[in-house]
Amino acid sequence: MAEPQPQPQPQQSELQLLNGDELTEEKEDADAPESAKRRRRKKKKCKTCAPAGTNDAEGDAESVADVAKQLERTLQTLEEKEREEDGEEDADEGENSSGKKKKRKKKKKGLKGQTDPPSVPIYELYPSGEFPKGEECEYPPSKDGRSAAWRTTSEEKQALDRANEEMWSDFRQAAEAHRQVRAYVRSWIKPGMTMIDICEKLEDCSRKLINENGLGAGLAFPTGCSINHCAAHYTPNAGDPTVLRYDDVCKIDFGTHINGRIIDCAFTVTFNPKYDRLLEAVRDATNTGIKCAGIDVRLCDIGETIQEVMESYEVEIDGKTYQVKPVRNLNGHSIGPYRIHSGKTVPIVKGGEATRMEEGEVYAIETFGSTGRGAVYDDMECSHYMKNFNVGHVPIRLPRAKHLLNVINENFSTLAFCRRWLDRLGESKYLMALKNLCDLGIIDPYPPLCDIKGSYTAQYEHTILLRPTCKEVVSRGDDY
Repeated sequence: MAEPQPQPQPQQSELQLLNGDELTEEKEDADAPESAKRRRRKKKKCKTCAPAGTNDAEGDAESVADVAKQLERTLQTLEEKEREEDGEEDADEGENSSGKKKKRKKKKKGLKGQTDPPSVPIYELYPSGEFPKGEECEYPPSKDGRSAAWRTTSEEKQALDRANEEMWSDFRQAAEAHRQVRAYVRSWIKPGMTMIDICEKLEDCSRKLINENGLGAGLAFPTGCSINHCAAHYTPNAGDPTVLRYDDVCKIDFGTHINGRIIDCAFTVTFNPKYDRLLEAVRDATNTGIKCAGIDVRLCDIGETIQEVMESYEVEIDGKTYQVKPVRNLNGHSIGPYRIHSGKTVPIVKGGEATRMEEGEVYAIETFGSTGRGAVYDDMECSHYMKNFNVGHVPIRLPRAKHLLNVINENFSTLAFCRRWLDRLGESKYLMALKNLCDLGIIDPYPPLCDIKGSYTAQYEHTILLRPTCKEVVSRGDDY
């Protein structure tokens, strides 16, 4: 860096000439009273502010204008910064009933909108903790014709409902995550994608929206993406080359949970309109099952009604007509904390158990329609596994099996998991250990369930809450 060049100093006589006026003023200041001194000082300041060739008044005006402009620029900058940070939302300015102007409304700090693709956790979108409710329905009337409308106004039932509000809130948060994820999946799923890519993209989005946190929040079970004659429990293992095709009927079945409160919800994806009637039949059957469900309703009555509706449909595919058959050995089920199948089954054909639904229970109402035999059997390579909920202490000899069980307990507990999820946790060479745990009855395998080859199956499913006051189809969305 260059050294600055010294400037020539002014002569003594020049300094005296330049400062002559100032010296005179200083002498006058010494003799004048205090008020006069202050006035002279102000005048002197204005002279120094004013540019050459202007009088005092002009200098004052210009300096005030400059300050005003600078202040205006500062205010504009602050407003822009405030909009960026707080997401300011301007309300229309007008006079209210009292004649006062409405104040500008601002979004609360921290309130966010969802991104595209979705990445903002649901709890951040609803910082108040009040999540969107599902579809609230009145319970069906009893067989003797008595209405259940009294439940909605009963103070006792309302108090019971409020007592469980924390549990209902967990379900609603998980359901909102499910709705947003499935809307996102519908926007990009297309023929030519591998099933692994579809599942991993869906699960990555689910983990973000549910804000995965160990066993406190996360995925409730592996993403099912069963195709055509395969009705359920298929998710690709590592290296599976299966690709989604234009003529496929793909069932997307995935779950989310908050504190073990599970949302189990599924829909069917097709690209060829020739399957529309099949999807309509199964969707109608599921909605019929939801409509019939309620406190004190017998499970066998729901199954009979579902079968009646589904079998009323016929579909024509490639010039051949099929009656849609309910898959008789697949059922809906009750849901418990960290337990996807908690004991009761909801049949989709007549002749099931006469067990009744009870207040406070949670159910997955799901139906499967098929153009095949209407029955499924185990087939293909297994991918789904789940720890036996009722298993006690079982001695394990293999060290690798002990290690694998610890990994399962820490990450999944009694929730279902798949081999891809073990790979994701860094586990390797675990197949022998997994088989050992299955042989001991600690882990149960759930292989894919298939109808006859060449047939097509479809599925729709919703989770319902049997609240004291009403029935809430908590996973209901605009899509189905």
